[in-house]
Amino acid sequence: MLNSKEKQILLEIARKAITAAVHKEDTAPEPKEESALNMRNGCFVTIKKNSELRGCIGNFQSDLPLFKEVAAMAAASACKDPRFYPLQADELENISIDISVLSPLEKIDTIEAIEVGRHGIYLEKGYYRGVLLPQVATEHNWDRETFLKQTCLKAGLPIDSWEAEETDIYIFSAEVFSDRDS
Repeated sequence: MLNSKEKQILLEIARKAITAAVHKEDTAPEPKEESALNMRNGCFVTIKKNSELRGCIGNFQSDLPLFKEVAAMAAASACKDPRFYPLQADELENISIDISVLSPLEKIDTIEAIEVGRHGIYLEKGYYRGVLLPQVATEHNWDRETFLKQTCLKAGLPIDSWEAEETDIYIFSAEVFSDRDS
C-alpha cells in the first residue's frame, strides 16, 4: 500500500512525464528514497480529458522501479496509445491522471474467482490478448459476465471467447488513485 505522500509523488512524476513527452523533451525522474516507490510493480497510467479516456498504457511486470515505470507509462499513454492521436500541448490543462499499481497476475480456473470491483481481467486466446482494469467494471456498472465479454471485445475476440477451453483468464487487483482525489 502506498501512503498519500507516495501517491502524490507518483502523480507529479506522471504529469511531468506527460508534459515532457508532449513537448518532445527527454526527462527522467530523480531517484526516490521511498522503498514503496522502488518496488518492481506493474502499473497502468490512464489519462482522461473531460472525464473521457484519452490514453491508457501499462505493464503487468517491470524491471524498473515503480517511479520510473510510472514515468514511462505516463509518457506512452500521452503519445503512444494507438487508439488516440498523440496528446497536444493545448490539452495538458484539461487532463486528469489515474495510476493503477498492480498486483501480480493470478491464473484462474473458474470465473467465480472474479470479484467485480476488486479484480481486473487479463485474457489470452492464441495471439489475442485483452485487459480491463478493475475500475472499468465499476465505472460501467457491469456484472461479471459483461466484464468478461467486454474483455473479449477489447482483445479483438468474439464476446463468448472467455468460455473457450483454450482461453486463459487471469485476475489481478490494483491500487488506484487519481489527481482528482487531491
